[in-house]
Amino acid sequence: MMDGRLNKEDAKVLKNLADHIVGFDPVTISDHALHTVKIGIADTIGVTLAGVTEACTQIMMDVPGVADAPGPCLIIGTNRKVSALDATLVNGVSSHALDFDDFSDVLGGHQSVPLVPVLFALAEKYRKTGQEIVNAYTVGFEVEHRFAMAVHPYHYDKGWHPTATLGIFGTVAAAARLLGLNQEKTATALAIATSMASGLKSNFGTMTKPLHVGHSGRSGLLAVLLAARDFTANHASMEHHQGFFALFNGDGNFTSDALVEPWSGPLALELPTIGIKQFPCCGSTHQAITAMINLKLENDLSADDVLSVVVHTHPRRLLHTNNPYPESVLEAKFSLQYTVARALSDGAVRLADFKDDAFRQPNIKRLLEITKAIPFGDRGAPKGEPWDAEIKVTTQNGTVLKNRVNNMVGRSGDNPMTVGELKEKFIDCSSCVLTKGQSETAFQQLIDLENLENIGLLMKNLEFIGA
Repeated sequence: MMDGRLNKEDAKVLKNLADHIVGFDPVTISDHALHTVKIGIADTIGVTLAGVTEACTQIMMDVPGVADAPGPCLIIGTNRKVSALDATLVNGVSSHALDFDDFSDVLGGHQSVPLVPVLFALAEKYRKTGQEIVNAYTVGFEVEHRFAMAVHPYHYDKGWHPTATLGIFGTVAAAARLLGLNQEKTATALAIATSMASGLKSNFGTMTKPLHVGHSGRSGLLAVLLAARDFTANHASMEHHQGFFALFNGDGNFTSDALVEPWSGPLALELPTIGIKQFPCCGSTHQAITAMINLKLENDLSADDVLSVVVHTHPRRLLHTNNPYPESVLEAKFSLQYTVARALSDGAVRLADFKDDAFRQPNIKRLLEITKAIPFGDRGAPKGEPWDAEIKVTTQNGTVLKNRVNNMVGRSGDNPMTVGELKEKFIDCSSCVLTKGQSETAFQQLIDLENLENIGLLMKNLEFIGA
């Protein structure tokens, strides 16, 4: 371990990482990677539009001093324009309010929400092109995943929320790249961010989870804006004996290799486990939801036919989803039992299932009483990998039915969400704040993002114009 007396030239991690961020060549973005960027950005804008009416976003905008002063940056889905810092904060909360945004197995969190709010705020303020957004998003995405490779699985299992604790470095990388910071200032911004990273899984199922995203996004942008103005920070703040690695993970629980090695080979954007969410709830429930929907369809199963339900999934998934009796709609998003019960009852899991008292409906309460979650590997339970799930249903006449889903990270790999399906999700998410014409035009602009020279044309279609 390094100590606090080391000079800047001895600080390797952030220096090398900044070199990669500044020196990244966009020619390495393959057609597949470009498609992944655009799908991720379009999906994030869609769920941000849906999230702007949620209580957590409305409360944030109601706090004195937040989004009060006029500026050039749109709070997406409203007609309010504010500073880049405030837009990043509010849009960040909104983007994660419904937990409907994309996620990644490697990151152990949500890769796009740390990137999209800050990039669109800065792009609007500084009139950046769609291609510049694509390039900066790619850099931020790569940095997030390299941090994940450095600190997981210990970091994730310990209880940190990687979307925030690691996503902040993606925010910094993306913003620094978009604004053209040099290597020295980019390293400084990353170093500032080490003192601003935060996010605990103990707050999952509350409004504080989306706050993690808004807060880390704003903090990452603040770090970049400070560094651009010659604010100082210790470039050894990753390796320092009281630095990020030591405090967040502890000695022996990390490796810096992925952060210092060249970005050779396929970009992280090429990974097959980058999942778009089909259901508006925690990604750790999606495997079991899909297994239950499959079982229901294959057997023409009615909820009234069912005597008991057993859900098997990986212990890592159950740490934050084993909530048999949720007491709020936010807790319901992190209840394996509720989401599986809803899938059995309706054959789907929709936005409306996390509104008002949907989780208290009598038919759902009955299903919660007969649904158990048992981790893979327990006595009598099957074995399974981290993204597997198995459902076992016993019917009233004693028939046992099973369905298993293996290695499902959202809609990804050989089961990706099509552009048509994503458009349906986008239109549905945006319907409460945009006109149908705005939604359709905005979606097409996002799918053609690399060709968009004037980002202002897109932002007009993301602005609430009333009935």
